[in-house]
Amino acid sequence: MALARPPRLSLLAAQWFLAPRRNLAASGPDEPLPVVRIPRALQRLQEQRESSRRSSTRPVLVRPGRLLISARRPQFNQPARLTLGRWETAPLASRGWKNRRSRSDHFSIERAQHETPALRNLSSEDSFADLGLVPRVLRALQEVAPEVVRPTTVQSNTIPPILRGRHILCAAETGSGKTLSYLLPLFQQLLDRPRLDSSSIPAPRGLVLVPSRELAQQVQAVAQPLGRSLGFQVQELEGGRGMRRITQQMSRQPPADILVATPGALWKALKRQLINLERLSFLVLDEADTLLDESFLELVEYVLGRSNIAEGSDDLKDPFNPKAQLVLVGATFPKGAGQLLSKVSDSDSLTTITSSKLHCIMPHVKQTFMRLKGAEKVPELVQILKKHDRADKTGSSGTVLVFCNSSSTVNWLGYILDDHKIQHLRLQGQMPASMRAGIFKSFQKGSRDILLCTDIASRGLDSTQVELVVNYDFPLTLQDYIHRAGRVGRVGSEVPGTVISFVTHPWDVSLVQKIELAARRKRSLPGLGSLENLVPGDMNAVS
Repeated sequence: MALARPPRLSLLAAQWFLAPRRNLAASGPDEPLPVVRIPRALQRLQEQRESSRRSSTRPVLVRPGRLLISARRPQFNQPARLTLGRWETAPLASRGWKNRRSRSDHFSIERAQHETPALRNLSSEDSFADLGLVPRVLRALQEVAPEVVRPTTVQSNTIPPILRGRHILCAAETGSGKTLSYLLPLFQQLLDRPRLDSSSIPAPRGLVLVPSRELAQQVQAVAQPLGRSLGFQVQELEGGRGMRRITQQMSRQPPADILVATPGALWKALKRQLINLERLSFLVLDEADTLLDESFLELVEYVLGRSNIAEGSDDLKDPFNPKAQLVLVGATFPKGAGQLLSKVSDSDSLTTITSSKLHCIMPHVKQTFMRLKGAEKVPELVQILKKHDRADKTGSSGTVLVFCNSSSTVNWLGYILDDHKIQHLRLQGQMPASMRAGIFKSFQKGSRDILLCTDIASRGLDSTQVELVVNYDFPLTLQDYIHRAGRVGRVGSEVPGTVISFVTHPWDVSLVQKIELAARRKRSLPGLGSLENLVPGDMNAVS
């Protein structure tokens, strides 16, 4: 009897477990089934997993042809023929880049054209003679720059109104020939006006104000040969080397007809009464958006206050009572221009000239954005520079600009490149003036192929030999990005330009998303000002 108990107990247990199933199977169809409730959070999570699984397995349908956006994940590719509407939702490749899991992702804005926009829509019959320049100025241009045969679009639209005596605000993309667009009419205007007897204090007749010493050297290098051919003295006034150097520069004989100066040095010379601006006939603010920044605005307002600015073109007709014609040029629109001009002249005398590509992504430059962790930036940069060095040895290639956001990063990165035996130059604002002098000029001449720099090298400097720009630190503003990217793809560039940007911080991602959205919609970058709202007066749009 004792031996039979275990089978009986197991039989009872089996009957007890199987009883509900037998009852359920035997129940009628009208009886309700038991309900199992799932938490809503768990249900939503399951739906998200299923939708992501379906989207990942869905084939990507992209029409054949050129791409505007090419991404590592092909579902974010966008054909060049497709343009998103202004209010249409854009599938951004950088949308999830603020998450750490997005590291190693990348996308590129491809070239939409090969020719710079400044040279498009120009006829082979266009010439500088058609713009109103006299034969003497044309001969000087041909003698100094025989490679300059046709005017760019910006020059064709800027030179005639300057010759008519209008105040000009010229806002056009980088590398479009803005320097010659104001220098040529400046020299012609001075040819028509007599030299007046001045006091012992130098009194230039033309003034070009620039934000940096490097840009002052570059503008002087363009203006001096032209001036020499036309019989004018062009002089540079730069700071950073003490008051004694400024005094020596202003005491040179003969005195300058055209002065190229930085705001700080000119302010010191005016305070010490080493220069007089009462005979000024022409005043240019080159890179006006930088000069109207808070760091220069007070100095610029002081210079304008010491100049006799003409209220209109009628004030420029008396050669024995000279008044200054004002010209502002820049690659991005200076937001404070309207307020500044209203203080010194009548807004009705202002002609605004703007490019259709102003504040837009340059269509002829490939721009790549790479999502990296901070520790990955140095190995990636070294790999890019070594690859460029190998390409340079096998064939002709251009030079490289590497931008950092601080002087300390430039120095630190330079030591790392020294360890890797990568030859380079460094340029940053905390260098003494004696060290900075000539660094960019030697880079232009080809003594080194790589320049580590801060944004001091991104404003106005001619860089037709630059093939690659690397943003080691992503720029802090969209305005800075436009200027950095503008170092490649300039008028006269012999090599196609490329920009590679390392994206590390969340605030970098926010700017990249604005750039990508503007590129997909083929619109201008947001937040850089509107010409119609900020500057009254005549408007001339450059196609």
